[in-house]
Formats: sequence, structure tokens, C-alpha cells
Amino acid sequence: MGKMLTPAQIADFERDGYLFPLRAFSAAEARGYRDALEAYEAETGDAIHSNMRHKVHLLFRWADEIVHHPRILDTVADILGPDLLCWTTNFFIKEAEDPAFVSWHQDSTYWGLEPSDVVTAWVAFTDAPVESGAMKFLPGSHRLDQIAHRDTYAAENLLTRGQEIEMEVDEAQAVDVPLKAGEFSLHHIRLVHGSEPNTTPDRRIGLAIRYIPTYVRQVKIDDSATLVRGRDRHDNFEHEPRPAADLDPAALAAHTAAIQRMLGTVYSGTEVTEARR
Repeated sequence: MGKMLTPAQIADFERDGYLFPLRAFSAAEARGYRDALEAYEAETGDAIHSNMRHKVHLLFRWADEIVHHPRILDTVADILGPDLLCWTTNFFIKEAEDPAFVSWHQDSTYWGLEPSDVVTAWVAFTDAPVESGAMKFLPGSHRLDQIAHRDTYAAENLLTRGQEIEMEVDEAQAVDVPLKAGEFSLHHIRLVHGSEPNTTPDRRIGLAIRYIPTYVRQVKIDDSATLVRGRDRHDNFEHEPRPAADLDPAALAAHTAAIQRMLGTVYSGTEVTEARR
């Protein structure tokens, strides 16, 4: 028996590659996090974009608070064990009536993390009904190992390289993953998933947190991550500092260094030097 998950839920994750819905915090707390994000956007005069959408837990105390949230960590630890790193965070935001989409893909394609004991907690800042472009999962596809992908760099694709799997997906087998604000889903790094455009009059905001046990290693570059629980007995990653204040000089410097590592990983073999969108 885990701290948060029952043996049946753990078995479901092992069989299907995902779990949802799980409750992280209240809808009111989720609104507070959305307000914090949108206060930053109002100050800058633009929606958060490009490099600022990634590794956001190094920039903002409220994002750091979420990656350390005990309910999320207790749930992830039931699957990955007690010693955990946050490898990265990524905002996936679809504006109201936005054509942006996420093609069918596996997270593992360009990340360079081995072994594949990696779990994403996708945390909803807003309600994410099917009509908003909620995620879709292909049950059991995490057992297919790594599938070949092609890069499209499609303008409306939210993925780093617009990557999509070179495999026909039977849409009838896909599972919609609607979430309420404050809920989260878990999925395995190899699970095939994607999402459609947002057809609703409100933004759909989700923060994807990528958790790894400390024994996972980066095989492409010297990389960094944030220790969020337990002890790191492996030293496979340089430890990233927690922000003392939102966007303070030390936080900005740590973020810049971490983003350069991330870009070197996901865009290796290309000439891209900045995150898309």
C-alpha cells in the first residue's frame, strides 16, 4: 500500500501507463496559481512563451511550491520510489479557441533519460474538459518501447520539434483525459499521447512536471535537475537551486544555465537555439 495510491491503482498504472484524475489541491488554490501566472503575463504584456515556459520552477516560488507539493510527491513516490528529482517543468497553454495541438508522440523521444522510469504529473490550473483540448492517452502503449518519430515543426504544434510518431493510431482505442482545476494526471514517459485544439472560450492551462528517481541518468549531456524528495546517492545530475524570490538574479541565472542544457538535449542534431512558441 502506497501513501496515496492503492495496490489496484499502482497495478493500473503499470498495465495502462497512466492514472487520472488525482487531486493535488482545491479549485480555489488552482485559481491562485493561475492568478500568479497571469500577473506575470500582465506585467510583461504578453503570454508566457518560448524559454520562459520551461523550467519555470526555477523562476517562480509558486511553481517551485507546486513541484514540491506533498500530495503530488506522495503519489509519484508510490510509483517511482522515495528519492526523486524534478527534471523539468513545461507549461502547456492553449488560448481560448486556439488552433494549437499536440501530435501523437512519446515524451522519451529526445530526452536522453535512461532507464525509462520517468513519470509526468500534468497539473490543471484551469478546468480541462475534452472540448478544451484535453490530453488523450493510448492505453498500454508505454510497453511498445521507443517508436520512431518524424519532426514536422508544424506552426501550431506545441511540441519542441513538432514531433509525431511514425505509427497509425487507432483513435477508437484512445482515452480522453478531462481534468478539473487542481487535479492532475500521471503518465509514463513512453505512453503515446496527444491533444486537440481548444474550442472553448477560456484558456486551458496545464503544468507538466517531469519526475525521475535519482538513479536515472542523462546519456546525451551533463544535465541538471532539482532534488525534491529524499537523497541523491547517484549524482547523475547537477542540483538546481530553489528560487529565493520570483525572478531574482540568482533564479534567472540558474534558469538560463538549465535552459541551455535542456536545449542541448531536446534539439541535439538541429540548429535550433530557442524553445518554440
